[in-house]
Amino acid sequence: MLIREATAADLPFLELIVLEAYNWSGPRFTLDWVRADPMAQRYLDGFPGPGDLGVVAAVDGHDVGAVWGRALPADRAGYGFVAPDIPELTAGVVPCARGRGIASALLSALIDLARQGGRPGLSLSVEDGNAARRLYERAGFVVTGREGNSDTMLLRL
Repeated sequence: MLIREATAADLPFLELIVLEAYNWSGPRFTLDWVRADPMAQRYLDGFPGPGDLGVVAAVDGHDVGAVWGRALPADRAGYGFVAPDIPELTAGVVPCARGRGIASALLSALIDLARQGGRPGLSLSVEDGNAARRLYERAGFVVTGREGNSDTMLLRL
């Protein structure tokens, strides 16, 4: 597995990962929906911008997963917003590559990148029942808020 920093050239793949993240419990959304939904587009439009960071994993030359953070302003807050200087994460691995530790490796690489960049923390939103919560908890994320059926989690760096 190769992990590299995400760039604007990765946007088509990141769009697919947003879809995977939204469909963690089964097919609820389509790629057309992701492309049309203003909230979903907050995680993509203009990436990478100031304060953004991301990593992509490839296996045998094929991208299989990504984790990236957007430093969104308060007036364009995402689901897991904590503060404008704390990037909010989106994470996902394509179904055929799950269960191989790729998500853990990606999250670890992104946390290292955030520390190197002097970020004060990372945040995310996770819905009830999403098994990825265990990954986030193992990495040190803690619940800081709740909205509907989702928790906002924060990792202070």
